[in-house]
This record gives sequence, C-alpha cells and structure tokens, in this order.
Amino acid sequence: MIQSAANYWLSVYHFDGIRMDAIRNMIYWNGDESRGENRNAIEFLKTMNQGLKSRHPSAFIAAEDSSSYPLVTASVSDGGLGFDYKWDLGWMHDTLDYFRSAPMYRSRDYHKLTFSMLYFHNERFILPFSHDEVVHGKATIAQKMNGQYDDKFPQARALYMYMMVHPGKKLNFMGSEFAQLREWDEKRQQDWDMLKYPLHDSFRCYIKALNRIYLTYNALHYDYDPTNFMWEDCNCIERCIYAIRRKSADGDILAVFNFSDWFQFGYSLEIGKGLSVKLLLDSDDQLYSGSTADGGTKFTYSGGMMDIDMPPFSGRMFLIRNKT
Repeated sequence: MIQSAANYWLSVYHFDGIRMDAIRNMIYWNGDESRGENRNAIEFLKTMNQGLKSRHPSAFIAAEDSSSYPLVTASVSDGGLGFDYKWDLGWMHDTLDYFRSAPMYRSRDYHKLTFSMLYFHNERFILPFSHDEVVHGKATIAQKMNGQYDDKFPQARALYMYMMVHPGKKLNFMGSEFAQLREWDEKRQQDWDMLKYPLHDSFRCYIKALNRIYLTYNALHYDYDPTNFMWEDCNCIERCIYAIRRKSADGDILAVFNFSDWFQFGYSLEIGKGLSVKLLLDSDDQLYSGSTADGGTKFTYSGGMMDIDMPPFSGRMFLIRNKT
C-alpha cells in the first residue's frame, strides 16, 4: 500500500520527491535502538526506494531520521537504504537551541555550531527549517531568536547566512522568508500584509539576495565534497566569532559571523596571500534594516590578513579569488 501510494503521487501528480517521516521507527523496533533492528522494515525500505528510483529516476527520496544508522543515503546496491537525502535533525536542533539562548551563554554553547561538521560527510544531508519547526507552539524561526522584536531580525539574518554557507541542501518553510511571526496554519494564507512593515520587507529582500548568491557561486554547491568546506576560525569562543570557507576552482566563499551582542572590533583572520577579496553581502547593511550604511562595510586585506570590525549579530560574506 505505501509503495503504491508513493508511486501514485510521483506518477500522477508529478511530485518532485517524497519525504518519509520517522524512519528511525522503521529501522528499530518502535524506534528503540536497544530492541534491535527491524530487518523486515529495513528490507521493505530498500525494496521500495530501489523500485521508486527505477521508475522515477529524477525524483528525490528524503528520510526524516533521527538515528545514527549508517548508509541511509547510500544506494541499495552499495548496502544502503537507498534514500537520496537525510534531514540533518541534529544540525537543526543545535542551531536553533544556540540562537534561542541568551548571548551571555553563547560562549558556553559555542561548539553547538561546530559539532555538525564532525559527522556531516557520513550522509547526504538536508538542513531542515521545515513545517515541523513553525507549528504546535514551537514558534516561527524568527520568533525563536533570542530577545525582543528588534533583536530577532539581525539574528535571523545572520542565522540564514550561516545556513547558506553550511554544507547541505537548504529547506526553508513558507513564511520564514519574510520573518512571519505567526505559526503556520493550513487553514489560512500567509500574513503577506506583514510586508508593509520595513523590517519584514527588508528581510524578504535579504533572503532574495542570499538565494541569488547561492545560485550564482559554485563554491556553495559542492556540499558533499570533503575538500569544499573549511573552518577558517572555529576557536574564537569568547567573542562568538566563526569563519567558514567554501572552496571551488572559480573562487571561494568566505563568511565571517559575530553571534554575540557586542561590537567586535579588530578581528583578524589569515586567509592567504595574493588574493582579491570582494564583499558579496553584509547582513547588517541598512538596505536590510541593519546599522551599517549601504556600501559602508569596512574591511582591509593586506599580506594575507583580513581585518574587520563586526557589529553584533552579523554576518558578512566575501568572494575570494586568486589575483591574475
């Protein structure tokens, strides 16, 4: 029945893909690892996924799975379960917990944002800010940000830049792109009237700019290549600063973040000599309701070192290329 239903949606309604919920409860008896594997359910998943892929090779099949069971996204012929992608629920929980916490605790929780890269290359992950995170009293993504109304927007802008430069395919549920503050309700349309307020309209423009960058630069596309990702800085614990570099032959993307509520002056980062450095996006730009004048982002690059002042709750993204 389940196989027929999945095939029906893909065949008749031409869905792009299928997401299967609570796969842990199929892998283990009632989802309890101590009770052992449910071999019949595992073989069922393999047979179904292999059959769906043979009939619909362009469709993707994603697993919502909270277990650490191996090879979920490996092909059946390679001993896996045959899913194309797995939701990175650990990344989602750790990231949102970090941004919910008060800034005074973020040094303590600093490595909640670095832990995901210890296991990321085990599977083909999706970063999910899904429907599950904006319903049932959980609050929307913007509402989850720590602090009062005005503090939530700069943090949400920085959060989404961090999401964009973190390896993995992106999932952002409807309404989050303009920082909707009411939880999703299938009986109502989105609160489009919020766009008459500058903070929400500028947030929409910011997400649009992020998406354009994602589509433009190849460095953000090689999610599952271990050589594509590099921590430029994941040890600036007291200042709550992080720096991520995504690499490609036609240019690297560098993103620097200050997730503290303090203005961080004189931050220096060694990025290599003989480079050209171009600012692509500043989450604190006044264009997006930030505090930095449009076009006024200040940084210097000399002798392989970048020096930059980082406003509170901000992210800045750069394109780095070798000089020719």
